[in-house]
Amino acid sequence: MATTTLMSIEQFDALPDKGGTRYELDAGVLISMLASPSLFHNMIRDRLGMKLYAFVEAQKLGLVFWETDFQLSEATVRIPDLSFLRAERVQELNPHQRPRGAPDLAIEVASVSDTPDDLARKAQQYLAAGARAVWVLYPEARLAYLYRPGGHIEVREDAQALDNPELLPGFSVAPAEIFGA
Repeated sequence: MATTTLMSIEQFDALPDKGGTRYELDAGVLISMLASPSLFHNMIRDRLGMKLYAFVEAQKLGLVFWETDFQLSEATVRIPDLSFLRAERVQELNPHQRPRGAPDLAIEVASVSDTPDDLARKAQQYLAAGARAVWVLYPEARLAYLYRPGGHIEVREDAQALDNPELLPGFSVAPAEIFGA
């Protein structure tokens, strides 16, 4: 039987820079991520990110981040493609340290290297660490899965709105606007 050596946060933080290689820590297990996601992945992320950023800034609701580390627990660090923190949480941040806990909204865009199980696990980790919502976008299938605390999962198709009225009142965007033609 193979054993896995688990890594601490201190060991994770001491990893050398490997020319743009990014890492996540999944319950102590080191995950090496693609240094550069595909152009398609980045286009989807940026289309949604720009819409979300413009809305959040105009409403002064908080901050939107692209690919920022969040320490979800003592053994888990995740990097959502996009994240949103409410204004009251932003005030508590030290901008020189990794945020502890989950963002209020974590958004993941499926890449070719992601499995649905991997993304569902990430969503559950974000929720367990305090996220109020997680959106997982599957551009190839033109679907979005919306996770909420308590095990609530909704699937949205092209013409259905991505929204969360409690967290982002007034924000709504159809997946078709993000996925493109």
